[in-house]
Amino acid sequence: MDKYEKVFELAKRRGFLWNSFELYGGSRGFYDYGPLGSTLKRRIEQIWREFYVIQEGHMEIECPTIGIEDVFIASGHVGGFSDPLCECKNCGEAFRADHLVENIMAAAGTLSAEQLTQVIKEKGITCPECGGELNDAYEFNLMFKTTIGPGTGRKGYLRPETAQGMFVDFQRLSRFYRDKLPFGAVQIGKSYRNEIAPRQGVIRLREFTQAECEIFTDPRNKKHPDFERFADSELTLYSQEAQQKGEAFRTTVREAVEKGIIAHEMLGYNIALTNEFLTKVGIDPARLRFRQHLKDEMAHYAIDCWDAEIATDRFGWVEIVGIADRTDYDLKAHSRVSKTDLYVYVEYDEPKMLTRFVVKPNMGKLGPLFKGKAKAVADALKQLSEEELSKSQIKVTVDGEELTVSSDVVDFAEETVKVSGENVIPHVIEPSYGIDRIFYGIMEHAFDEEKLAQKAAESGLKVEENEEKADKGPEAAKDENEGEGEEETRLVMHFSSAIAPVQVAVLPLLTRKELADPAKEILLRLREKRLLVSYDDSGTIGRRYRRNDEIGTPYSVTVDYDTLQDGTVTIRDRDSMRQVRAPIKGIENVLYELIYRGRDFESAGKPFNF
Repeated sequence: MDKYEKVFELAKRRGFLWNSFELYGGSRGFYDYGPLGSTLKRRIEQIWREFYVIQEGHMEIECPTIGIEDVFIASGHVGGFSDPLCECKNCGEAFRADHLVENIMAAAGTLSAEQLTQVIKEKGITCPECGGELNDAYEFNLMFKTTIGPGTGRKGYLRPETAQGMFVDFQRLSRFYRDKLPFGAVQIGKSYRNEIAPRQGVIRLREFTQAECEIFTDPRNKKHPDFERFADSELTLYSQEAQQKGEAFRTTVREAVEKGIIAHEMLGYNIALTNEFLTKVGIDPARLRFRQHLKDEMAHYAIDCWDAEIATDRFGWVEIVGIADRTDYDLKAHSRVSKTDLYVYVEYDEPKMLTRFVVKPNMGKLGPLFKGKAKAVADALKQLSEEELSKSQIKVTVDGEELTVSSDVVDFAEETVKVSGENVIPHVIEPSYGIDRIFYGIMEHAFDEEKLAQKAAESGLKVEENEEKADKGPEAAKDENEGEGEEETRLVMHFSSAIAPVQVAVLPLLTRKELADPAKEILLRLREKRLLVSYDDSGTIGRRYRRNDEIGTPYSVTVDYDTLQDGTVTIRDRDSMRQVRAPIKGIENVLYELIYRGRDFESAGKPFNF
């Protein structure tokens, strides 16, 4: 059993992840988040909000998960959001055609369906399931189609990303931010992609959660006002040049920008911000790198694009975040399809005298000639050059129809005017986070199997053999490691305290009222402190410690008979398995400081080890 299987076995058993529709046989590409998984996921999302909404000031909006067709025509998803599909003639199983040939040739993802078909036939590639012959590859659009309204209705799609809602709302957002660049907006929500053959757990889903930020910037100034915050932070980069050599390297953000490895400060800052977020929520820095898109995979609208990738046991390096400079592509595309200008008016520090070419359509003449189309004709005339306007018969296209306009209905000239500012179409910096992939990365990076004897020796602890002592009286149950020697190893999830789905477990030593009452009082006080707390009185204390290790609970508080004598409890640290005795009075503040303030565990009370 590899680590992937071990993580999923634990995830299913302990209530992190379950197969969706399991009662009916399940369906690929869908997972349910159980009680602990849902809590862990929300903690990740909340910390993301703390980074982007609270610290960066990019306010959150919420748009429909269903979009009308026009939106996705403008974004390019209707015409180009597809993967090459190849089906088996014998068993009917579907496969990504580029995945079938990726072990045979490099850059398989850049080949067309026709090229992939040719490679499959030349190399004699057959169905991985039954060995049957494969049909020709064709492009399969990944969007889920729907109809808005009854009958024929209006064509719509489940959104394949959250980004488009923020582009469509650009005018409103610009007014909200008083037209002051840069500004940003974020969304966290569901996106949908009808994946051909999702076989990688939560790495590839048909319904998934994205956290995206669209930062609208002035294209004339790509410097970041707070660049110094991360300028000297070190990143592991896998640039285009490094990929040719096959080796990533460490460098500071400042050096990467100065050397032109990262295009500019605005992008460098957001790559570094991504790095800080991922390490805070529990991604192992030693298994994290930022890979630059190669020239043949760089989107045509991008100046530069980097993927945050994590090392996984089964799937190798997996993309979990993409950070791109999308230029002005999206706003221009929506402007073109919606026929609405999308720009920000930027005032100059001092007015300028500029000579410019001015086109002045005569609306008094255009109105009677073109009636309802007069404004559209005038707008089309304003886009023409001096040479085009000099012709006696001027051609313009309006709503796909070519119209002829006489030269006497439009005047044009160069004139010098005093200009206080200009209309600027912002460029967009987009950090796009795959929350489900980050969730799995945290699970795998947190997962550990520890040899108990070795762990006890490292921590200077005594490990008892008999787990059942916890049921034979208070004195026999004091050793914090009771039951921990029965198994050779312990499974432990080393979650960060900030994201652990249970932060503190309150454990009365025995299920007796004199112990349960103070334990429940502690439970209430911890919850009033807004800590995520569980109460567990089932089984021996050793078994309860083990359960909480498996779900990643950082601290356990045990109420025993000494508590009734001296008002103290035992606090156990998950990672070291050490214990201290601390007073009940103020226990909620001690645990809050351990979880959120980085307090040293040894300072929380007196060492306790029998």
